[in-house]
Amino acid sequence: MKHDKITVLLPAYNEELSIGDTIRKIKELHPEFEILVVDDGSTDNTVQIAMNAGANVWPHPYNIGNGAAVKTGLRCAAGDWVVMMDADGQHDPADIARLLEHKDKYDMVIGARGKGCHSSLHRNLANWFYNRYASYITKVKILDLTSGFRLVKKDVARKFLYLLPNGFSYPTTITMAYLRSGRTVKYLPITTAKRKGKSKIKLLQDGTRFLLIISRVALLFSPFRIFMPMSIALFCTGVLYYLFTYFTGGRFTNMAALLFSTSVIVFLMGLVSEQISQMRYDRTD
Repeated sequence: MKHDKITVLLPAYNEELSIGDTIRKIKELHPEFEILVVDDGSTDNTVQIAMNAGANVWPHPYNIGNGAAVKTGLRCAAGDWVVMMDADGQHDPADIARLLEHKDKYDMVIGARGKGCHSSLHRNLANWFYNRYASYITKVKILDLTSGFRLVKKDVARKFLYLLPNGFSYPTTITMAYLRSGRTVKYLPITTAKRKGKSKIKLLQDGTRFLLIISRVALLFSPFRIFMPMSIALFCTGVLYYLFTYFTGGRFTNMAALLFSTSVIVFLMGLVSEQISQMRYDRTD
């Protein structure tokens, strides 16, 4: 009986404080797994520590981004399945086995952070908003859109590499891409520890980027979920404005006509975009 090969992928950037311990814990629990560290241009001793701990290391010559490191790892991984996890000590290597229990039933298994995880209030609020927005777009309840701890089948994940951004928002894109393409996703509750070192994510800058990427992916996969509410809002505004001008001046104004016509145009744009999106998926497996 053929056994699937497993690769544990650790994208890393200046994680010398934690990466050695993380690799050693994984090797203790799963000595047969490949541990692949993709170093994203670290300026500290991350590469040397990872090599000394026994990992295979693929270095980027300069810093490109967390998503770029993940894409490199998916291209270079030897395993049939890839466990992606952070190198900063937040994720517990003992949870890898829990994810692998579901690999034969789901296309992706995600470690979903819940109460008790070490994260700030503003980040929790931002994640709650992202989860709700993405759930509306995909019409599937999403428990943790930005978790970096997940299990994917390499051959399936590589089909979506062209969609993944180079920054921190690759979990957002790949989750929505899987759901929109009809792939099955399992959420597994996990707890996370406090990270070692300083977070690389900037709330305002990266938070805005997350929102833009969710919207971009929404327009790519489910454009009607964006265009339809805009069309309805414009139409309702036109009706209200027409009623106001009719009862106050007894006339139909150019502004009301503009709102009505714009709502129709937005609706038709969404309809055409939805058809184009569907045609893209008709050509894939």
